[in-house]
Amino acid sequence: MITGLWLPLVTPFKDGAVDYASYDRLIEHYIALGVDGLFPLGTTGEQPTLDEPEIDRLVERTVARAAGRVPVFVGVGGNATHKVEKALRRLERLAFEGIVSVCPYYNRPSQDGLVTHFRRIAGATDRQMLIYNIPYRTAVNLSNESLLELAQVPNIVGVKDSSGSIAQSLDLLARKPPGFSVLTGEDALFFTMMANGAEGGILAASHVMTERFVEVTRRFAANDLAGARAAWAPLAGMVPLLFAEANPMPIKHLLWRQGLIASAECRLPLTRISDGLAKRLDAFVGERLAA
Repeated sequence: MITGLWLPLVTPFKDGAVDYASYDRLIEHYIALGVDGLFPLGTTGEQPTLDEPEIDRLVERTVARAAGRVPVFVGVGGNATHKVEKALRRLERLAFEGIVSVCPYYNRPSQDGLVTHFRRIAGATDRQMLIYNIPYRTAVNLSNESLLELAQVPNIVGVKDSSGSIAQSLDLLARKPPGFSVLTGEDALFFTMMANGAEGGILAASHVMTERFVEVTRRFAANDLAGARAAWAPLAGMVPLLFAEANPMPIKHLLWRQGLIASAECRLPLTRISDGLAKRLDAFVGERLAA
């Protein structure tokens, strides 16, 4: 099963180009800190702004750097099914373990359309596949009934659950079949979802205070609820700060301030965080360094 803490990697930029040196440094840094898997080319990685050669090179570098130490699931999704299949064929030569595929955005398909879309994608690859349900970005919600139907497809092994509905998420945890992984993508609900039986999380916020997120995961694995709660406590106030403005702008600012990437640059239409948020984040970094 897919379990533990997975990192949806940012894509560093410098002067308009992908900063591969910073990207390599991030991979080594987070593997050393104990993340359980890497997820390049998600929303946090600004995938829609990347060109095909950049995508291919980023996947190549992630696989090479991970070198079998942690699994790599690549973001391969879109709102045109045949284009997703084409992208899978293009990337087939690379040795990543699986894909994360987001619900089609903007065109708002029916549940039947969503199920057919994901069946087609699963049929186009022999890799494992996580579905990514995030209605507030896609304008369509994959129902639990549709997801449980898709869970019967052999290589659809789990979901990144960002439904935005705690009721829907808890219902999914109660009904999911054996062997099907629910990893929360709602960073602020990480503790809650783990306490209710989630297998892990794919969390942009875990770029920051990563050791704490790892500790939460390990404590739950050891059935140590009190220890998990203690590890989570300092994260509960930090997570909202990282999403006060569009992700990944605040996270990139902090990574830049800590010297992990050479620039906080994003690609348009994302720009930079406000001066007010920058001051709050800088104060947060200062407090961490003083602790």
